[in-house]
Amino acid sequence: MMSKVTIVSGSPSEHTRLNGALDYLVRFFEGVSHSPEIIQIRNLPANDLIHAKFDSKEIIEANKKIEDSSIILILTPVYKASFTGVLKTYLDLLPQNSLKNKTVLPIVIGGSNGHLLMIDYALKPVLAALGATHILKGTYIVDNQVTKLANNRYELDVEVKTRLDAELNILKPFLLAEKGVINTSI
Repeated sequence: MMSKVTIVSGSPSEHTRLNGALDYLVRFFEGVSHSPEIIQIRNLPANDLIHAKFDSKEIIEANKKIEDSSIILILTPVYKASFTGVLKTYLDLLPQNSLKNKTVLPIVIGGSNGHLLMIDYALKPVLAALGATHILKGTYIVDNQVTKLANNRYELDVEVKTRLDAELNILKPFLLAEKGVINTSI
């Protein structure tokens, strides 16, 4: 069965507050009977990313997940007022127009609200260059809105969950239509 949702994590670190958002997203999609594919870019072969090996088996498999999905979530921390280089190296390996006809939701975490516009000025133009025309507003999370728990787990504060829920609820009609459920309340 084809996956309709793929979450791409552009964090170079395994221990990142971005995991709080990733876990929250996975629970949301599982709650509406979808098991999202997850691409942890840091787990792709570094040599293949750095040397732009388009024929890499792992890169081809990751790109296939994107191709087979109608909803793509792009997660990244802010590094140097932009998205991570890890994410950029992977996006460079996506085929031209690979995000065409897909709904894309950017989710970014940064140290302060000073980088809030990074979504609009750095990330969205690259996504549009890959053919994305339906890019949702996106959610920006400040580091201190994510509490670190034990065992590489993180908890989002209520305000972040509310903003994420607003974006995720935009996706529900697409998810229900995909499953053949017609929502007559719209």
